[in-house]
Amino acid sequence: MRSVRRLAGRGLLACAALLAGCVYYNGMYNTNRLANSARRAERDGRPSEAQGLWGQVITRADSLIVRHPQSKYADQASVIRALALARLNQCPDAVGPLGRLDNVQLSPDLTEEAALALGRCQLELGDPRLANLAFARVVNSADSTRRREARYRYARALRMSGRYDEALALLRDNRDARGRADLLLSLAGTGHVKDALAVADSAVALHDSSIVWDSVVVALGRQDPRAASALVTRLGDDPKAPPESRARRLYDDAVRLEPVDSAGANARYLQVARMSRATESATRARLHLVRQAMSGVSTLDDLAPFADSLALLGRQTSSAAAEATALAAEITRVRQLSDSARPDVPQGDLRLFLGAEAARDSLRAPQLAAALFRQVGNDWPLSPYAPKALLAAQLIEPVDVDSERARLDSLYPNSPYLALVRGEDAPGYRVLEDSLKAFAARQPDGNARRTTPPPRPREDLVPARGQRRAPPPSEAAPGNRRHVEQ
Repeated sequence: MRSVRRLAGRGLLACAALLAGCVYYNGMYNTNRLANSARRAERDGRPSEAQGLWGQVITRADSLIVRHPQSKYADQASVIRALALARLNQCPDAVGPLGRLDNVQLSPDLTEEAALALGRCQLELGDPRLANLAFARVVNSADSTRRREARYRYARALRMSGRYDEALALLRDNRDARGRADLLLSLAGTGHVKDALAVADSAVALHDSSIVWDSVVVALGRQDPRAASALVTRLGDDPKAPPESRARRLYDDAVRLEPVDSAGANARYLQVARMSRATESATRARLHLVRQAMSGVSTLDDLAPFADSLALLGRQTSSAAAEATALAAEITRVRQLSDSARPDVPQGDLRLFLGAEAARDSLRAPQLAAALFRQVGNDWPLSPYAPKALLAAQLIEPVDVDSERARLDSLYPNSPYLALVRGEDAPGYRVLEDSLKAFAARQPDGNARRTTPPPRPREDLVPARGQRRAPPPSEAAPGNRRHVEQ
């Protein structure tokens, strides 16, 4: 009797185990069936239905993994679940399970599908290097559909990694229209400018909306700013581009052209400035043109028209308008020097020196700055800051280098600023600089201009006898605070 009960118990256990296995197998079968239905819906152009089915796949796979974590099918369920997550653009949750493909035994088809999903997610998450590894597993697939998709995606990952030559080799043989943007960027990245423009012309004619033209222009501009400008011209009549996008594209083109084609850049700035709508880029282009014209002024009276132009720009709503307002206020302060820095006004030499610095650094008007620096020496010859001002003027606009050097040596033999230039000790230098900084801090504009001592010695501050030295370009750069301390 006992033996019969034992046999019955063992039979029940066997049946229970068999039943559990059957339940799990049926669950896995239904999960795969749902995944196949989701794939079929995608192929048939039913994306909404496909998304719903992939959601059901996740639910089924979750249930199987929780109930049977030690089953031989658990890994497969985890990969299918991750594949469904990737299809639903939930890549952060999908990459972990998909990244363990080497440790899971799967069918070749599922392995390649999972590798494609992993690569797409890595691209979406901004890691083209890891995407390269995933796509490389599928580029030679026996399945033509997966092979074509992998090569298109692999070429994009290579291009995003900066491996333009390798991307180009794949893209030239790939007839997938989606690869046209990557082909353009790869051609630009490898310096094939003429080929890139030919492809661009074709894409423009076809009204290819898949191409992010600004990225193509930037990539082309790194190789050849003039070629990029030619492409911008081709894109200029795009009726679908918002006004600000068109203006910004033209403005950026002007900035790229400046180092190689100043006339072309100026024409672009004018083109943007004449646009009817008050876009940010149009306001910035007008501000640039005002600054460009203002750079040639040589007297305080010449500044008056620019203050009016900047006041008009300041009425716009943009960061460029705020800059125009600040520049107009600076012009007003500099123009007040005619009254506040006369020879009979106490500390007028300090006001005049700070105004000259403002003309050089804020207004970017080198001729006016040089004139004001020299005025310090002419109107205030006994000022301890006169040699500092005269050296600053020579750095901006060298005139009679030999005679000016001799004049400075004879008039100011004990100047701390000239001592620094000669590489000597400069007693009293710190006292003068602290006094100038304290005075600047007390000015009504509240914008104290800080001066910093030059390296010792500074041979570039004053040209050597018989030599004319042009001022360093960096001294006139926007926002530069490398003031000359002589």
